[in-house]
Amino acid sequence: MTQTMIPYGRQSVDDEDIQRVVEVLRSDWLTTGPVVEKFEEAVGDFVGAKHAVAVSSGTAGLHAAVAAAGITSGDEVIVPTMTFAATANAVVFQGGHPVFADVLPNTLLVDPTEVEAKITSKTKAIVAVDYAGQPCDYDALRAIADKHGLILIADACHSLGAEYKGRKVGTLADLTVFSFHPVKHITTGEGGMIVTDNREYAEKMRRFRNHGISTDHRQRSGNGTWFYEMTDLGYNYRLTDFQCALGLSQLQKLPAWIERRREIAREYDLAFATLHAIKPLDTSADVTHAYHLYVVKLEGAQPERSRVAVFEALRKEGIGVNVHYIPVHLHPFYRKHFGTRPGMYSVAEGAYERILSLPIFPSMKNREVKKVIEAVGRVVKR
Repeated sequence: MTQTMIPYGRQSVDDEDIQRVVEVLRSDWLTTGPVVEKFEEAVGDFVGAKHAVAVSSGTAGLHAAVAAAGITSGDEVIVPTMTFAATANAVVFQGGHPVFADVLPNTLLVDPTEVEAKITSKTKAIVAVDYAGQPCDYDALRAIADKHGLILIADACHSLGAEYKGRKVGTLADLTVFSFHPVKHITTGEGGMIVTDNREYAEKMRRFRNHGISTDHRQRSGNGTWFYEMTDLGYNYRLTDFQCALGLSQLQKLPAWIERRREIAREYDLAFATLHAIKPLDTSADVTHAYHLYVVKLEGAQPERSRVAVFEALRKEGIGVNVHYIPVHLHPFYRKHFGTRPGMYSVAEGAYERILSLPIFPSMKNREVKKVIEAVGRVVKR
């Protein structure tokens, strides 16, 4: 086993980031303060959205978006099964029923044909997942949503900084959710953001993140009053000022970091073009990929057995490969409570047996990229 493991993803935090956080820690406001609003404005400006609402995690963002969309008991929401469990869980939190859709084999993005086939009289929304950092086919999904009067939510936790046909992710759906987990494009430790052009949605989500209360502590302090009212049922999903200070500092570096991810992806593409045992996922010509993940599929017979062998061999070589994801419908919770079972979504299930995520992050050194390429070549040939 190699002493140093190259992880599939990691944060980059420098002295400037730390200084920004320290400044806020020494200020009067650690939470519900002015830096939260500054971070919201900065993210909204970056993606081109009118409103941005900071929350404590990407999962909290998904929950707030589903709540703002009005999802309640008995409502159906179409969700791709190739995603992290939180995408579907957010629907369940609101009493809704996630209806899973299969994905396209070459990108693992949700298949619009599958989405439309799943629509019933109970369907209220569609959640699109920008798997690995590549935007979905939003023109097709928007047409379906408009045709059936549905709300379109983008789970863009992988795709901050990506574009679809020259339009930034954050402007393509009714509500768009970003994540600031350490392995994502920028980090606040834990944290998330929902962006929208709809003021009503934004106001609902601001209450939702603050116990359903119509004002926060800073607003009451500014108005010189103690009085507040809880108008809706909400949660404590607030993001702190010192986390937002870290996010503001990181956001300035985001364009360069995304370009570095793309450089690494190009190196991988070139190196693996002649390896017949693996195949990177396709990238559409009309998108700008954000490469949160770099995913390859193993080719050949007995894929699940081969994947285990390759996974273990690469880990021994010091390559921190991972698998994203177990299709949500295969998790015991969904099999028990929603009656899902193996064999329902053949594309996602077949892909799951073959996929591996390779290391990709902005601070990755050229020698580390070379090490990954050489190790993958050795292992798959062996």
